[in-house]
Amino acid sequence: MGTYMVERNLKGISMDDLGSAQKAAIRKAAEMKAAGSEISYIRSTFAPEDGRCMCLFEAGSEADVKRLNDDAGLPYEQVVEALDLTP
Repeated sequence: MGTYMVERNLKGISMDDLGSAQKAAIRKAAEMKAAGSEISYIRSTFAPEDGRCMCLFEAGSEADVKRLNDDAGLPYEQVVEALDLTP
């Protein structure tokens, strides 16, 4: 499994809508995992000033991460493989 970062532009999103989007990502990851996909939501970081949002997923492939976001109706600019450097 690899770590993938989803880059989003969510400028102007309300905190309620941001919370709903996060819940949708978590829910869809759980559904996909139950169906046999290797995927887990890790966390998100949001910069309200400019709307940038970075979401981390652990997954078997970039395609799985894109499918999760597409199926959940979550907008994104790109999905890239990343290194999670949390100490």
